[in-house]
Amino acid sequence: MKNKLQLAFASLALAATASFAQQQDPIVEEIVTEATENSQLKKLGHELLDVIGPRLVGSPQMEQAHDWAVKTYADWGISAENQQWGTWKGWERGITHIDLVEPRLRTLEGRQLAWSPSTSKKGVTAEAVLLPKAKDSADFQSKLSAVKGKFVLMSFNEPTGRPDYNWEEWATDKSFDKMKKERSAAENAWRDRIRTTGYSSRELPKILEEAGAEGIITLNWSSGFGVNKVFSAYTEDIPTVDLSLEDYGLVYRMAESGDKPELSITATSEDHGEVPTFNTIATIEGSEKPEEYIVLSAHFDSWDGGTGATDNGTGTLVMMEAMRILKEVYPNPKRTIIAGHWGSEEQGLNGSRAFVKDHPEIVENVQAVFNQDNGTGRVVNISGNGLVQAYDYVGDWLSAVPDSISRQIETHFPGMPGRGGSDYASFLAAGAPAFNLSSLSWSYWNYTWHTNRDTYDKIVWDDVQSNAILAAILAYKASEDSDKTSREQRVLPINSRTGEQMTWPEPRDATRRGGLD
Repeated sequence: MKNKLQLAFASLALAATASFAQQQDPIVEEIVTEATENSQLKKLGHELLDVIGPRLVGSPQMEQAHDWAVKTYADWGISAENQQWGTWKGWERGITHIDLVEPRLRTLEGRQLAWSPSTSKKGVTAEAVLLPKAKDSADFQSKLSAVKGKFVLMSFNEPTGRPDYNWEEWATDKSFDKMKKERSAAENAWRDRIRTTGYSSRELPKILEEAGAEGIITLNWSSGFGVNKVFSAYTEDIPTVDLSLEDYGLVYRMAESGDKPELSITATSEDHGEVPTFNTIATIEGSEKPEEYIVLSAHFDSWDGGTGATDNGTGTLVMMEAMRILKEVYPNPKRTIIAGHWGSEEQGLNGSRAFVKDHPEIVENVQAVFNQDNGTGRVVNISGNGLVQAYDYVGDWLSAVPDSISRQIETHFPGMPGRGGSDYASFLAAGAPAFNLSSLSWSYWNYTWHTNRDTYDKIVWDDVQSNAILAAILAYKASEDSDKTSREQRVLPINSRTGEQMTWPEPRDATRRGGLD
């Protein structure tokens, strides 16, 4: 009871402080006014997502996006540059066209996977067959000749294209339970089919390629209507395409029933060899303590099944808009404010890890890092990430944020250190006070995270505007704070699984040469 009373009094005090701060701080009022009356978010979103499009590391579109960001910042009077941190396999997506030509005609919904080899301009026409079913690895080797000259279907065929939430709404309990049991049995059978080959699902495409297959066909359903996860290929010479659940199921059933489905696939991607990779760094220099830094952080790259709108176009727009607002209403910050737009987050936080490794002089003097990544929703959660004093300074900065925004945010202090998932973890591992502005879901994980449906139309602009206001105010208050933030780390608990005391995450360098070995 005592803890609850203390928490209640603390909440009242915070609310009173917030009300007072909002009434007295003209910079906060100007931030809100600029964000709401002169928003550039939709313009930026159209230019980045519709015109440039997806930003796969190593693609020309990624380079185009970096150059666009530098020019946009320059137009606002903000210094920005592209800093090379490594190289990557260069690859450009072309046209993907997939048709069922036998036993009937139908154009299928699908796309090449990232870094997949191309077909010739004329394409490839071949029968689609199931991955051979074998008793063991030796039996599989004896059946491999059956894939020569064929497209191989090597993913589990989902028995229902209705997400579970749709079944829960409409099915009887008996029917829903029956479906789940049958699906589970079918999944187990397919896993056994993979296991008995003697190879993993990552190894199999190369084995099938060496056996003379014409291409690999996959399905990576994201448990939502019309939505697939779209990642990378594991073949070196033949194309890998991913089909929608509906069309994969059609072709699978035909192949299983002996209808000998024939597909025509044209995939005209282009390999660009080894290309440089960058971070875009924008800077508003501090007037009193230029050697201390606030970092507004968002990864710039995306997977390319959609246009990377909510992962992480929205985070990028938030930080760019926050920088624009700050330059307009707070052009001479006490501390230097940096926006970091990181490359190759999707392959392992590479851009931010490289920046942390290459710029120790900045990391050692970071006042705070504010990172936004997980979708279009308004920020609802901030953790102290295991920093003992984070409650004092983050709580103080949040007290200046309008109540309409701050009252929706849950804070967890001191919390536990984040070990991955987004770029704040790169800074946190190096000891810098780094915080993830975690947002409301809006069905992110199933419908837009790494999917073919992560597009402009999924953005919730009111929430993104709210996040830009939040990021700008936090940067402003962190810059003005008379004290340097504490980096004191909590004593971590015992790991219940291992029985050993947990340790703070350690910094890791980036993969500096990706997709080339």
